[in-house]
Amino acid sequence: MDMEARAHSEHPDALRLWLRLLTCTQLVEKQVRSQLRARFATTLPRFDLMAQLERAPDGLKMNELSRRMMVTGGNVTGITDQLATEGLVDRIDVEGDRRAYRVRLTPRGRKLFHDMAREHEAWIVEAFAGLSDKDIAVLHRLLGKVKAHALGQQQPA
Repeated sequence: MDMEARAHSEHPDALRLWLRLLTCTQLVEKQVRSQLRARFATTLPRFDLMAQLERAPDGLKMNELSRRMMVTGGNVTGITDQLATEGLVDRIDVEGDRRAYRVRLTPRGRKLFHDMAREHEAWIVEAFAGLSDKDIAVLHRLLGKVKAHALGQQQPA
């Protein structure tokens, strides 16, 4: 049973919408996880870590990776250890701090990530193939209003 099945007609529309958003997110994420496993024998957390490193060519400290991924340092360490063993990331000493190091993608890791990212993008495009370009633009704008309100910001026009 998906999240949306919990809602009933007597529930507020906003609650039913929230549950539909959760359900859609879970369905798309499940498909992405499955495709990453089937096509690249990898996991979404590994993909996410590599995505963070791809955006930081000089690498990131472990605490920065944890913060960006919103997971514990232990989770990042385990994934980093795996990727380092596979030759996909390097650890680089941080000058002036013997306890810290930066993690960066190796050339092999960067190539693999680009291959995964290209396919990931296609999977996401396919997940929204039931919507027109106009539908996507409207949904994006409306969700931007929800985001701005949740952040306590002025809502976009």
